[in-house]
Amino acid sequence: MPIEDIIRKDVVLKPLTTMKTGGPAAYFAEPSCEGEIIELIKFAEDKNLEVFILGNGSNVIADDAGFDGLIIKLGSNMSAIETEDDPQDNEYGFITAQAGCLLSKFGNTAAAAGYEGAEFSCGIPGSVGGAVFMNAGAYGRDISDIAVEVRYIEDGEVKDMQVSKEDFGYRTSFFTHNGRIVTRLRARLKKGDREQIDALVKELRDKRSASQPLTVPSCGSTFKRPEGYFAGKLIQDSGLKGFSLDDSGAEVSPKHAGFVVNNGGTAGSEDIKRLIKHIQDKVYEDSGVRLECEVRFLGGSKK
Repeated sequence: MPIEDIIRKDVVLKPLTTMKTGGPAAYFAEPSCEGEIIELIKFAEDKNLEVFILGNGSNVIADDAGFDGLIIKLGSNMSAIETEDDPQDNEYGFITAQAGCLLSKFGNTAAAAGYEGAEFSCGIPGSVGGAVFMNAGAYGRDISDIAVEVRYIEDGEVKDMQVSKEDFGYRTSFFTHNGRIVTRLRARLKKGDREQIDALVKELRDKRSASQPLTVPSCGSTFKRPEGYFAGKLIQDSGLKGFSLDDSGAEVSPKHAGFVVNNGGTAGSEDIKRLIKHIQDKVYEDSGVRLECEVRFLGGSKK
């Protein structure tokens, strides 16, 4: 089948992002395998199009002006997941998941199989590919703690790489650079007590529900944690918890100052960007710390 057959035009991004912003993407495709991804990259190169890899859209602010390039969405078409015992050590097991698998499903699958160490991922609203790309984490653990192999595409080739913690950093990884596209994660986890695992999953879920604005559109944590500080604390100390510039719907969450939210999904991308810049300027003025965005900007101007 020609690769053009899976490419759609003028696909609106707003419903595909958790912040609920975004205009039309000039080209959009949901591939089913690495081969199609490679063909899509070639299509974009031939047309001189910028490419953006989209997972669950949970760490992205898409511009309402749209994106004049190709969106490759790694979603349900590439979301297979499987578990298996480690043949070399009966106390461990492996979970292999494609990039489009939801990270919450990854964590819940691990818990259901009686594997410990992935409980932190059960409440993160991203995809496995995005989680590897940015080394997603919560509550003191992240992907680098469990990843042992990553499949990715680079320069038109599919590669498998044995990975260790040295290949990851805080909200970054080896795969963040040089246009690498993560397509699969293989994680190694220790077998544990199912009741204790389920209890920890519930504890972290309850903690997240109590402290984060989960029912309001957002990108999750808006800013990276500055070394020696917490972004939410700095923002709160600047008197910005619950702050809004206008009635657009863009607001610093009154529940957690580290989250910029889009109340009712009514704020546009520029409303949210203006609020983010205001937060950065005010925190810098008050503390001397310049907050760096954890979210990625898709289309429009990159502020």
